[in-house]
Amino acid sequence: MNTNQSNSQLPSPNPSILPSFVKIRQHFDQPTLDPKEIPSLIHDQFAQLGIPARISPGESIAITAGSRGIRHMLAILQAIVHECKEMGAKPFVFPAMGSHGGGTSEGQVQVLANYGITETSLGCPIRATMDVIVIGETSLGTPVYLDRFAAAADHIIVVNRIKPHTKFVGRIESGLMKMCLIGMGKREGARTYHRAVAHHTWDEISAAVTDIIVQKVPILVGVAILQNAHEELDELRFLLSYEFATEEPKLLERAYSYMGRIPFPEVDLLIVDEMGKEFSGTGMDTNITGRKEGLPPSIAINVHRIYVRALSEQSHGNAQGIGLADFTQQSLVDKINYSATYINSQTAYRTDTCKIPMTLANDCEVLQIATQMAGLTDNTDGLRVVWIKNTLELDEMYVSEVFLPQISALENVEVIGKGYEVQFSAEGQASLVNTDK
Repeated sequence: MNTNQSNSQLPSPNPSILPSFVKIRQHFDQPTLDPKEIPSLIHDQFAQLGIPARISPGESIAITAGSRGIRHMLAILQAIVHECKEMGAKPFVFPAMGSHGGGTSEGQVQVLANYGITETSLGCPIRATMDVIVIGETSLGTPVYLDRFAAAADHIIVVNRIKPHTKFVGRIESGLMKMCLIGMGKREGARTYHRAVAHHTWDEISAAVTDIIVQKVPILVGVAILQNAHEELDELRFLLSYEFATEEPKLLERAYSYMGRIPFPEVDLLIVDEMGKEFSGTGMDTNITGRKEGLPPSIAINVHRIYVRALSEQSHGNAQGIGLADFTQQSLVDKINYSATYINSQTAYRTDTCKIPMTLANDCEVLQIATQMAGLTDNTDGLRVVWIKNTLELDEMYVSEVFLPQISALENVEVIGKGYEVQFSAEGQASLVNTDK
């Protein structure tokens, strides 16, 4: 879009296009596991499950490493690698992340390196390939794929966080079983199962594929990671492969209860400072923004319009999920790597998430239009606006003063600042300034 040509058609800048804001803080009751306990916890779990007795000296163990920015992931992998070596095995880590990293093995190794996960830090090889083999066919008629290096290993350890998915709804969403399907299945697995969702439920697909995986893949153990609303480690739960289908749904229920959220059921305009792959597979978590069908009543939210201001550097131009916003500014669009974004969208079998929303030159121009299209009237004082940093950091946020009656009824939310007004720089970029000082 040529924003220079559009400027003459826009209303002149109005400094009062947004209401006054207050700053709020949410208090979450969140259990936390001390990361210093990771090595001893993993050692004890391996012993309790009798894993050393199942390993012969010299056997290879493939360990999954995903593309999500899971807190303490390096420490978890380091501890697992150490235990494998102590058992006399030969561990290696392999990228298990569908089509992420541009759908190339080099790109996926780089994704891991961005999180500090390297051969040097792990103390073991990283074996990356996009090649897969077919290990069977499900009752639904879909092939089951497995990473070529993992398929040749004597054992596999599956590591992933249990969390709500941004699209899939069911007893199983994102976790160990999804890692078996889409992570270990690489781009072929991701493409196949995302496509199958158009014809079957995610529960049907995950159950059918997991049946084959459990029968034919030598999974040593699954390490399920639970995090709280602050993205801190809550629990490491070890599951044997036959427990995935029965125990993971219970862990998903807990993950839903731990989620951070916007504490209001109706929002006219949501302003998001930054989207990115480290925050969500869709850049902005749809469980937070309400852009996911079938949300549980406890976290359901109706957001009328979304404005996203920037794309994170760690996304490396992958703007998957930008299509779920209604507005953005030109500086974000200029950072998009369309090849990486489209590969991700193709693999996810989605065309809605890669579409470019209404794009204007800067904050001022966007907000002139967004405020007109978000509320029921032209009275901006009654506009229900929430302004967040990203969809992961939800402890503190700015909300318009119209929410004050609702805030007073919430036990876990407090107002920590008042009198914030939007001001624009000479370049038309917005900032919140406390005028009460």
